[in-house]
Amino acid sequence: MRGALELARRAAQMGEVPVGAVVMQQTRVLGAAHNQTVARNDPTAHAEFLALEESLAALGTDRLPLATLYVTLEPCAQCAGALVLAKIGRVVFGAADPKAGMAGSVEDLLRHPRLNHRAEVLGGVLGEECGELLRSFFEARRVV
Repeated sequence: MRGALELARRAAQMGEVPVGAVVMQQTRVLGAAHNQTVARNDPTAHAEFLALEESLAALGTDRLPLATLYVTLEPCAQCAGALVLAKIGRVVFGAADPKAGMAGSVEDLLRHPRLNHRAEVLGGVLGEECGELLRSFFEARRVV
């Protein structure tokens, strides 16, 4: 999660919403990214989605059942859907997202009983630190 936080800080410095994500399999980093929606002019360029793409390419596969995603913010519907499709084994997130979170806050797409894959989910890891980074980012933008 510390690596994901560092990526989130980098995103904030670039004017992106500070979310970072790292995909690991055992001790190997398969993919890592931060939000790039502004830089790419692409509303789908979320940290989780980009780290997932990088990870799948690194392994040359379409599934990651033995991998863990560490992300600083609870995944949204798009990212949760992609994680289910990639059959990721585990998702560890920092701050909950009461407005768009799909790992238990708004809905729980990652563990939905009607889907053919359910990831293990652990939330709140370094949650205060992750949440504070987001709060301070948006607070600074409101002042300007």
